[in-house]
Amino acid sequence: MSDTTRYLDRDSGLVRDEPVYGRAALEFFYGTRLGRATMRVLPHRAFSTFYGWLQRQPSSRARIPNFIDRLGIDPGEAEHPVERYPSLDAFFCRRLKPDARPIDQNPGRFVMPADGRTLVLPMLDGHRFMIKGHQVHVAELLCDPAEAEFFDGGNAVIVRLAPCDYHRFHFPDSGQASETRRANGRLHSVHPIALLGGAPSFRNQRDITQLESDSFGRVTLVEIGALAVGTIVQTYRAGPVEKGQEKGYFRFGGSTVVALVPAGRLVLDADLVAASNDGIETFIKMGSSIGTARSVQPTSGEADRTT
Repeated sequence: MSDTTRYLDRDSGLVRDEPVYGRAALEFFYGTRLGRATMRVLPHRAFSTFYGWLQRQPSSRARIPNFIDRLGIDPGEAEHPVERYPSLDAFFCRRLKPDARPIDQNPGRFVMPADGRTLVLPMLDGHRFMIKGHQVHVAELLCDPAEAEFFDGGNAVIVRLAPCDYHRFHFPDSGQASETRRANGRLHSVHPIALLGGAPSFRNQRDITQLESDSFGRVTLVEIGALAVGTIVQTYRAGPVEKGQEKGYFRFGGSTVVALVPAGRLVLDADLVAASNDGIETFIKMGSSIGTARSVQPTSGEADRTT
């Protein structure tokens, strides 16, 4: 399964190996018969809540240096010095220094809502997309068949956050944001190892928000919890929001953000489209542009796939 954790780093152009936190456990739970049987019981909120509680205890603070070294995290990007974080969870959901993630403020640019390994996937037969051999129906993702119809022929931007990543998520454009509604579900891992093992990760507990964006029409944002993610926290208020504004954060564990964009509104960048067509995730930082509004003339570096 080692080839499932390679990704393209957009900044360097290099293909890298992802440091997988808890890899042996993932391969056991999703790659063996006994592990899959265990997962019929394990992915409950009680387990993840308890695991998250452990990471918030003062004793977990001693594990922060090892966590940083093992996963290759740059502590210099953090808002505060490492010694100021009272627990591993507090460091995990840290804010960054204001200049660590510049926001592309060019008009009509769709920016990354989070740091993460990204795929852009077209809707198949109107209302579903395929990821790592796993079929996701938008009606099930949103728990709303009528809303799913709105994205007929559009694209899904899938951003997978690994434990080593910055775990706050942001708005990809300015506009008017709705209140968040929660869809309940069990909590599976969102890692490709789990998806290849058949985990129904896109039916995990998730938060769903509609953004009436200034450049792309209605964009639906979905934050998906995961195994060992006890909490998704929303920090924004419904109403007007700015591009790059913080929307919320995940507590401990890997997670996923999905942005659904309607057909005909977005020209995606060519490099991201090419990698996604090859099934390769691209690591891109929050605030970086990944596409242009259809009304803005695309440059030679953008693809002609629209959503």
